[in-house]
Amino acid sequence: MSLNLLILGRGKTGSLVAEVARERNHAVQSVASSQNQNCEGITVQKLREVDVVIDFTTPQAVVANMETCIHAGKNMVVGTTGWYGELDRFRTLVAAYPAGFVFGANFSIGVNLFFDVARAAASALAHGYSGQIFERHHVHKKDAPSGTALALQRIIHDASGYSLEVTSFREGDVAGMHEITLESEADKIYLCHDAKSRRGFAEGAVRAAEWIMGKRGFFDFQDVWREL
Repeated sequence: MSLNLLILGRGKTGSLVAEVARERNHAVQSVASSQNQNCEGITVQKLREVDVVIDFTTPQAVVANMETCIHAGKNMVVGTTGWYGELDRFRTLVAAYPAGFVFGANFSIGVNLFFDVARAAASALAHGYSGQIFERHHVHKKDAPSGTALALQRIIHDASGYSLEVTSFREGDVAGMHEITLESEADKIYLCHDAKSRRGFAEGAVRAAEWIMGKRGFFDFQDVWREL
């Protein structure tokens, strides 16, 4: 089924999302941040023929984008992070209109598998291990720690009751590397997910848009990726 997709953001990830969507035979429009000041690019009229909106913008822009699209009753996939302090408000908003909404700290299938590995490994913290989380991204990434690192921190805390410190690095054009170390006097466990490119994020976001089409509700990509 071909969808009419609107991509918000023409950065490296947003542009790749548009490329992957076209490869999967979807009709694509994209709106740069400069074209969407005060949500001018997502008026009700401009959204009329859109099936799903995909947002890869910035933490400063995403909240207004989400409010506008949800009020218009448009389904969304949101890969932008930095707004999770308002999760409860948007869960309520999505239910009120209603709309379909998928958000994720990371849309890579590999990273979501890594979340499962982290959840299993968290039990080491109850057996005398100490731990840390490290994340590395390109110098242009706006938020630190990354949404993925914060998701790892939350997953490990929920599984073990322990909160691990996150250390962030911004260097070069690193697509995304996340590391967990768990260390005891006897040994050290080292877990790492290293993204070779942003393509895994883009493919997951487009597949999430295909999945949310025709659905209503508020979904975390962690909970639905196996259904894609």
